[in-house]
Amino acid sequence: MRRRHIPALLLATPALGPPALAQVERPIRIIVPFAAGTSSDVQARLLGVHMAALLPQPVLVENRAGAGGTVGAEVVARATDGHTLLLGSNGPLVNNPILQQRMPYAAPQDFCAIGLVSRSPLTLTVRSESPIRDVAGYLAAAQAGGLSIGSSGQGSATHFLIEQLMAAAGIRLTHVPYRGSSLSVPDTLAGNVASVMGEISTVFPLWRDGRLRVLATTGPRRSVLMPEVPTLIEAGFAGLTGGSWAALVGPAAMPQAVQGQLSAALLRVMASPAYLERQRELGADVAAEEERGPAALVSYWAAEMARTRATAEAANIRVDAG
Repeated sequence: MRRRHIPALLLATPALGPPALAQVERPIRIIVPFAAGTSSDVQARLLGVHMAALLPQPVLVENRAGAGGTVGAEVVARATDGHTLLLGSNGPLVNNPILQQRMPYAAPQDFCAIGLVSRSPLTLTVRSESPIRDVAGYLAAAQAGGLSIGSSGQGSATHFLIEQLMAAAGIRLTHVPYRGSSLSVPDTLAGNVASVMGEISTVFPLWRDGRLRVLATTGPRRSVLMPEVPTLIEAGFAGLTGGSWAALVGPAAMPQAVQGQLSAALLRVMASPAYLERQRELGADVAAEEERGPAALVSYWAAEMARTRATAEAANIRVDAG
């Protein structure tokens, strides 16, 4: 789409509201609080391409990694230009504020909601050579004692799912925290840990090649990438869901007109067949229509904060902000 046609498109589209952004020539910045090439970075760049086709300004992606996402999130929390966004996720928006004693921002108070973008289930996974064939076999092995499980790190989404599973099943597992699924999944493949709660994007190619066995996924429904794999709910754990999620947020000081226009643009992007197809290829479950808007994100965020805080307190999970 040629840029000179975009203002006419905006004016002809009531869903996008008044062209508040057209009055300012600065580009929209989407801050990614993790390194280039991570799943958050890929998500942000995909959003940027599609949103730029609907807005009168370019959309730039900027990586500000550090402190588990806190560095980049702080940049957005303190932004005053009205055009800086965060592609946020569990870590900087929920886990860090709950687990760390010293934070440079408050969540969700220092942010405004633009919309929930995606949710990606996790996987309970073992090596293909493992004698464990299903969740029932996994629970039996855990009850026998000595079963280890890797996570993406202390206080990560994978760690929280492990704690929730142990509480729900009445089992104990030996938790082995790594620095990301890029380390925990290969160590499971090598047999150094018996199992892993891994991100689906990391596990999927090894599962597809027959090198890993996924016992269950952690979404509310079966993953489109692994339709033959049951969920933990189907394995008998009602309500036991979780995983990683991505949301677009701005600073609390963002003008409401800008917030509304960006949210409307995001909703249109998320209804695009091309965008949905690419998300399926990435293994992400796009948020359901009723979950996408700002009000829905506020409710979802509050529920995630409550659930995560309860799990952290019950399992005595704490990460020192250092």
